[in-house]
Amino acid sequence: MTEEFASKSAAAIDRAKAEGRAALVGYLPAGYPTVQESIEAGIALARNGADLIEIGIPYSDPVMDGPVIQAATTEAIANGFRVSNVFDVVAGITAATDAAVLVMTYWNPVMRLGVDEFSRRLAEAGGAGLITPDLVPDEAHEWFEASDKYGLDRVFLVAPSSTPERLDMTVKASRGFVYAVSIMGVTGTRTSVSSSAEDVVARAHAAGAERVCVGLGVSNPDHVREIAAYADGVIVGTALVAALRDGGVDAVGQLTKNLSAGLGRAAAEA
Repeated sequence: MTEEFASKSAAAIDRAKAEGRAALVGYLPAGYPTVQESIEAGIALARNGADLIEIGIPYSDPVMDGPVIQAATTEAIANGFRVSNVFDVVAGITAATDAAVLVMTYWNPVMRLGVDEFSRRLAEAGGAGLITPDLVPDEAHEWFEASDKYGLDRVFLVAPSSTPERLDMTVKASRGFVYAVSIMGVTGTRTSVSSSAEDVVARAHAAGAERVCVGLGVSNPDHVREIAAYADGVIVGTALVAALRDGGVDAVGQLTKNLSAGLGRAAAEA
């Protein structure tokens, strides 16, 4: 992994590690239910224990998202969300908190705005970088240039199905952390976390990844505790979106507080 500049994501994960715990990464869609409420929900995440925040760009054909997130992004689009609003959300959260804020997006919206333009505006908003689920390193030349130019993290995904060659390429291309998908399929809460998650993290670390965060299927403090024993960060999405849907910003803060209780390595190894 290249760290030519101060990676905000890496710094947030390293701060958590110095405290003897895994980092908590919380996901919320931009503009859900409104732009202002998504800013307030992001601030609630940061103030209640989230070290990094993923802000998802609502997309009309979200191939990786489960029904809860799909419903939220559909509502955000119906409420008038535009891709450029994501910079307002990021700026609103970074102005009020110290959390590293990344944007998770399919690649098409970035290309439509222009890779350089998108990257510049994200950096100006205080964003840490991009998580790109459908972009592979061998097709990311423009993104490599723009992310280096504007000092942004590049978070690529690895999965149980990743070949050793693909894993090695992804680890080398990533900056900040590597996103390990714990299961094959779409996002959503599950009763247990796939045992393949630990194997993917071990393989990514063996390939040279300094920081690996696990997502897909994490929904309660027990899941967090389990993953915190071997991963550098734990990513929670669907459960937080459901909390926002059912109980608003306060519910997001409360759930984040509950989830963060599972982050300690000592608790995980007890």
